[in-house]
Amino acid sequence: MSGENWLVLLPTEAMEVIDKSYAWGNLTCRLSAPDKAAIVVALSNEDSDLVHLTEDPDHFLTVADFNRVGHWYRVPADAAFCAYLLTHQHATMPFDAFQTLVPQAIAPLPGQWHIAVTFCPDPPEIRDGERLPAWSAWTISNDTVRPISLDIQDGTQHVTALGSLWPTSLLSTSRALLLGAGSIGGAAAEALASYGVGHIDLVDPDKILFHNVPRHVLAAASVGMSKVDGLKASLNRQWPESNISPWPIDLTANANITRPLIDAADIIICTVDGVEPRRVANYLARRAGKPIVFACVLADGRYGEILRIRALPEVGCLDCQRRYMRDNGMIDPEPSLDRGYGDGTRHNPMTAIGGDLHLVGSIAAKVAVATLLQNAGEVDQTLTDDNLVIALRPSPGYAAPFDARRALHPHWSSATPPYPDCPACHRHP
Repeated sequence: MSGENWLVLLPTEAMEVIDKSYAWGNLTCRLSAPDKAAIVVALSNEDSDLVHLTEDPDHFLTVADFNRVGHWYRVPADAAFCAYLLTHQHATMPFDAFQTLVPQAIAPLPGQWHIAVTFCPDPPEIRDGERLPAWSAWTISNDTVRPISLDIQDGTQHVTALGSLWPTSLLSTSRALLLGAGSIGGAAAEALASYGVGHIDLVDPDKILFHNVPRHVLAAASVGMSKVDGLKASLNRQWPESNISPWPIDLTANANITRPLIDAADIIICTVDGVEPRRVANYLARRAGKPIVFACVLADGRYGEILRIRALPEVGCLDCQRRYMRDNGMIDPEPSLDRGYGDGTRHNPMTAIGGDLHLVGSIAAKVAVATLLQNAGEVDQTLTDDNLVIALRPSPGYAAPFDARRALHPHWSSATPPYPDCPACHRHP
């Protein structure tokens, strides 16, 4: 088993133990030779008892071999500089030279090799304000020492690591309500979590079925599970900083439960199929004074549509937008959403490909997040307009705004004002 091209994973808990310890200690790892990957799962302070670390049950190395494979060492600045030079020169050094830098280094038996992790508490500065890495990993044989890749679990796997590059603090306190957890909704949920939205409520009564798998973000292992529960498990694994609340309920039949969720939300995204639930969502959002983003695909997957209905008196609701289209000779796509789209039957087969559905869901999430940030004063998140139609598989014969001739052609338009007799936009005695 060669010591080249290995990757060592160092959890935060291991770093804390080493930082508080003395000169050296033993390392125990789970390692996979085919993957050339090892993760530290236990360590000691010199020859004391091993400290066992918390393991992630979902990590692929959890089922790998459990071996005492090497040592960790606290090293001087020269060792950190040597690791930097050897790494960039793709070079090695004799074990004797390494032992000169790290006197406590232990050589393996002839013909064997082991892993070492080194920690330099005060790494040297190589240019103004930039220091060399404090942590390095090595493979050590009885005659050769080679630097290898080291990845540290130091919090950079969270969205908050972006710091000033993205308004994570604003979004971490935001709450989004996602109505519909199908193919578009699942992609929207993933995007919302990846943007750093702190709390996401998922509403959908359906379970994952086999015919959903080619289009959904959840895999075949989730078939039979509630869509919202499956998404919660998936999102918790990848974005643990987001708080996910699953609600396996029907939006229309359980409006008494949906209303408090709408009241608590900062923004709503509706990706449900069918005219009735979309109209219920439209009415409840308008009555609660909450912005809502509607997302769907139309014309057998030829176009994606995202409508942003802001909670402003000059912006009409979903019914007003559709009525304006009918009054002006445009297509009213709403009835097509009641055709049992994508149910896999012979009469109405699956028509939109998963990638296009995920694209629409991701854009809907971006529109929702941009709306939240714009309202909070982030002017760089101001959208071009309220309504977007994006061509996925454009086809001739459709009226504006569904008249694009090129894939991914975007058509933005302004939201129309409310109609005076709209029951959702105006309260009547």
